Amino acid sequence: MNETSGIVGEPVVRFNNVVKRIGRKTIIEGLTLDVPPGQVFGFLGPNGSGKTTTIRMMTGLMAPSAGDILVCGRSITREFEQAISQVGAIVENPEMYGFLSGYRNLQQYARMRADVPKERIDEVVRFMGLEHRIRDKVSTYSLGMRQRLGVAQAILHRPKLLILDEPTNGLDPQGIRELRDYLRELTRLEGTTVFVSSHLLSEMELMCDTVAIIQAGRLIDVRELHGETDLEAAVEVAFEVDRPEEALRLFGDGAGEIRESRLIVKTNREGIAEANRRLVQAGIAVYGIRMLTRSLEDQFLEMTGGGHIV
Repeated sequence: MNETSGIVGEPVVRFNNVVKRIGRKTIIEGLTLDVPPGQVFGFLGPNGSGKTTTIRMMTGLMAPSAGDILVCGRSITREFEQAISQVGAIVENPEMYGFLSGYRNLQQYARMRADVPKERIDEVVRFMGLEHRIRDKVSTYSLGMRQRLGVAQAILHRPKLLILDEPTNGLDPQGIRELRDYLRELTRLEGTTVFVSSHLLSEMELMCDTVAIIQAGRLIDVRELHGETDLEAAVEVAFEVDRPEEALRLFGDGAGEIRESRLIVKTNREGIAEANRRLVQAGIAVYGIRMLTRSLEDQFLEMTGGGHIV
C-alpha cells in the first residue's frame, strides 16, 4: 500500500437536496452534504433520524424520492454501475460463506471482478492482520475476525468510498480499537474515504475526522473533530489558583465565574497569556491552565435535545 497525504479535491460523495418518502412519511428531507476525500466521516443521529435510510440510498438498495447522490461525480440513480464500482460497503453484518476459509471467501469475491489480482488479496489479508487465521473456516471466526474479513473483502477492489453501518456493534474494546486503527490507516495509506455510522459517540470521537448530525431526516450540523483549532476563537479556560474568589474580582462582573473551585474565563489565545500575567502580578498562585472542550457527546445532546442514538 502506498502512503497518501494531503488529499484534496472534489467530494467523494455529494448529496444534492435528497428527499426520501415512504407513503406519506418523509424520512429524509432536503439532505445536502459533501463528504470530503481521504477522511473517516461519521454519521450520527437519534432514533429514527434516517441514518440507515441514507446508507441504503448510497448503496442503491433504496432509491431517493427526489434529489440525487453522486459518488465520485457519478449519479447513484442514473449511472449506478459506474458509481457503485467505486464503493465498498458493509450494511449491517458482513455475510460470508461459513463453510469456506477466509481466503476462499476473498477469492470468491475477487472472481466477480476482473481487476483483483492474487497479490491484492494477499495485501489486504496482511493489512487487516488476518494472516494467521485466513486459512481457517469462517464459521470458527469471532465477530471481530468476521468484521475484519468483511472490511478486507470490501476494500479488495480499491474503492474510493467504504461505507460501514454500525461496524463496532458487538465488538469488545480490543476489537473496536483494532478496527478503528485499521480504518485510520486505510485513509492514510490508500486515501480511501470511510463513511461510518455508529451509536458509540466516544468511539466516533476517536475514529472520525468529521461528523454530520441529522435529526428527523434533516441535517443539523457538520463538525470537524480533528482539524486545526482556531486560536483566535474565544474558548472557556480554567485557571487553577489558590484564591479563586479574589482572582475573579480581578476580571470584573460577568468576565468569569467560579466552577469547581476553579476560575473560568472565556477568552482567546492572547487573552490566556494576559489573564495569567494579571493573576501573577496580583500575587495569586497559578497551578494550572487548561482550555475546556466539550465532548462530542455533550455537543450531540445539546444539538438534538437529548435524543437517543442508534
